[in-house]
Amino acid sequence: MFRVIPAVDIKDGKCVQLRQGKEDDVIFEDSDPVSVARSWVEKGAKVLHLVDLSGSFRGKLTHENTILKISEFAEVQVGGGIRDVETARRLLDLGVERVILGTMAIERSDEVKRLAEEYPGRIVIAIDSKGGKVVVRGWKENTCLTPVEVARIYSECDISFLFTNVDVEGLMKGIDENAVRKVVEAIGKPVIVSGGITSVEDVEKVKNAGAAGVVIGSALYTGKLRLEDVLPLEED
Repeated sequence: MFRVIPAVDIKDGKCVQLRQGKEDDVIFEDSDPVSVARSWVEKGAKVLHLVDLSGSFRGKLTHENTILKISEFAEVQVGGGIRDVETARRLLDLGVERVILGTMAIERSDEVKRLAEEYPGRIVIAIDSKGGKVVVRGWKENTCLTPVEVARIYSECDISFLFTNVDVEGLMKGIDENAVRKVVEAIGKPVIVSGGITSVEDVEKVKNAGAAGVVIGSALYTGKLRLEDVLPLEED
């Protein structure tokens, strides 16, 4: 399976796109995230990637009501500010298809492994890579772990991964194909790729690397890439 997944990032009640994840570097803004999400579904998106940016920056899920509204009409995977088991469970029980765990997956891996047992196939581990090392807490704190080392922690779990190359994220200058291929091949489980996707060719490269999907944000919102041009690359 290969999926093309539009990103709907929510900050202070608005749908936004940030450059390099920086709070004050906004390159797109719309006051109605639910309408934006619905528009992607109407254009043919089968899955949406929802990120509670406010939750990510503050350490606590902030836009739960908006997320649940969108989950009523779309299959969604949700990340940002999910830092405890109770919040993850609640989202999953209320209709969110998959939750994305980053900081929690690094800091409390035993809890995340138990959650993966409770919800097989519905936990996504976020691997946010900057300079070859994983970063956490809204990309603001460095760890000493590589993406592959994080993946090994969960080698026995029925989960998938979201690999975001922070070095190219939001710049709309294309992907680092070697980094993508290296991570996808080494992990050996479903990997969705995010960061730098700007062209049809970028999506083709991610697909050819063996990824399970690609998340596209800034390029869609700025018109550099049209969803209808990349949806034909999907596979069931």
